[in-house]
Amino acid sequence: MKRQAFPGGGRAANEPNRQRRKYTHMNALTRWDPFKEMDELQRRLGSIFGLAPKRVGTGKEDMTVAQWLPLVDITEDDKEYLIKAELPEVKKDEVKVTVESGVLTLSGERKFEKEENNKRYHRVERAYGSFTRSFTLPDDADAAKITAEFKDGLLTVRLAKSEHAQPKSVEVKFS
Repeated sequence: MKRQAFPGGGRAANEPNRQRRKYTHMNALTRWDPFKEMDELQRRLGSIFGLAPKRVGTGKEDMTVAQWLPLVDITEDDKEYLIKAELPEVKKDEVKVTVESGVLTLSGERKFEKEENNKRYHRVERAYGSFTRSFTLPDDADAAKITAEFKDGLLTVRLAKSEHAQPKSVEVKFS
């Protein structure tokens, strides 16, 4: 059998190509996924602070479910601080607002609806369970003048500013 030469010199077509074999082994390597590394970093940081998220899934649709905390907006004007917390599907009796040692704490629980025999759940992604949010009160807040209202899944907490903190105008006399 006569050897066939490749242009530029090289091995014959019927001889094994060591260079080609080397590259076929490269295909067996795992593809780098930057998000996998980010998930690992998040898991490590979460475990340090005690907020490790749970990985849920079968491999096809993996997802991370974090601890449930209500979203909060805090605003202020000249007279008061206004805290609004979204608490969907939380009952008024399940919400508690306390002020202690200069810290405002919102706590409560969103309970999972009772499982019915004739109902099958295909997916449950909303988080349930207890929550606690704490906020340090500003120096000009009057903890004795606090009101809370709960309506349509929105908790509104009004925290008045103390009298001495409110701006006052002083008349300047010219002589």
